[in-house]
Amino acid sequence: MKKVLFVATVVKTHIMEFHIPYLKMFKERGWNTAVASRNDYENAEDCQIPFCDDYYNVPFERSPIKLSNFQAYKELKKLINNGDYDIIHCHTPVGAMLARLAARRARKRGTKVIYTAHGFHFYKGAPIINWLLYYPVERFLARYTDVLITINKEDYERAKKFRARKVCYVRGVGVNVAKFEPNETNKKEIRDELAIKNSDVVVLSVGEVNKNKNHRTVIEAIAKSHSANLYYVICGQGPLVDEHKNLAKLLGVEDRVIFAGYRTDVSKFYSMADVFVFPSFREGLSVALMEAMSCGLPIVCSNIRGNVDLVQDGAGGYLCDPSDAAGFSVAIERLANDAELRRNMGRTNIENVKEFDISSVMDQMLQIYKNEFEET
Repeated sequence: MKKVLFVATVVKTHIMEFHIPYLKMFKERGWNTAVASRNDYENAEDCQIPFCDDYYNVPFERSPIKLSNFQAYKELKKLINNGDYDIIHCHTPVGAMLARLAARRARKRGTKVIYTAHGFHFYKGAPIINWLLYYPVERFLARYTDVLITINKEDYERAKKFRARKVCYVRGVGVNVAKFEPNETNKKEIRDELAIKNSDVVVLSVGEVNKNKNHRTVIEAIAKSHSANLYYVICGQGPLVDEHKNLAKLLGVEDRVIFAGYRTDVSKFYSMADVFVFPSFREGLSVALMEAMSCGLPIVCSNIRGNVDLVQDGAGGYLCDPSDAAGFSVAIERLANDAELRRNMGRTNIENVKEFDISSVMDQMLQIYKNEFEET
């Protein structure tokens, strides 16, 4: 029986979020499937990975300089050397770094190593420390990579200069477009829950409340707005929730900035919203952004790698400097005051996001897998 191993730093927030369809695809084709990843569930018993035959809880840490990663490397190397895998598909910077180092002997025996970069930590405008720390490592490890997959065009152009055997561009991890069609019932349900009127205009963000996701800029933008019926709803939790609540209070908009927390029914929030705003400093190719586009929302987002692959400025939304609260405010206000503009931009996004549908992306990935296996 053919065998595939998926490697990523964590289970809950990576394997479960992005890779279940691919594990299912291998299972349906008769492969043995395995996952090596740290169990990051609060309750360890909640870690149940569908379509996974063998799970290995490897103690990866997100930071590449954590000493525990040496133990993770030793465990992973033993697992790979004894596993006789046909394909190892690795993800996340640390998981992929250790997997490629650990798989050097296996590659000589015919194992193919595939690495999906979900957004290099070095990019146009990145802090110099990112370039000093991550760029040399990724460039060096490319020589131990059979296929290096990038999910945005900026990374693809840079990766083509590396020494990986092949470099491919794949349109993200895919989004189930049909799942996020607009739904009026969901709109009423969520607005009633949040005590928001149907006549109010709702700006939505989905993502962890941390520095990179940059919700601060949008809170400042809402404070600059002259629309009293404009609400900002944030789906997500994270270390800066209290800080951002204090900021909203300081700016006098605490009654119009709603922290909804982590939600498992986020598709209902897309249906409830009028505008999707996404001010991140760094992204690879955002699933949340694709979900919002699938639901026909106009977009106001940061003018960064990944976002520019998805949103046409002036057609599907507006691209702004992530630090420009005034620019975000102008764009949000323009959409808040023009329902027809929102509808037109939403229709553009519904059409443009179709090429990122999960079925299309899985076809791309299946062809890559087939090509590699046919060459073994």
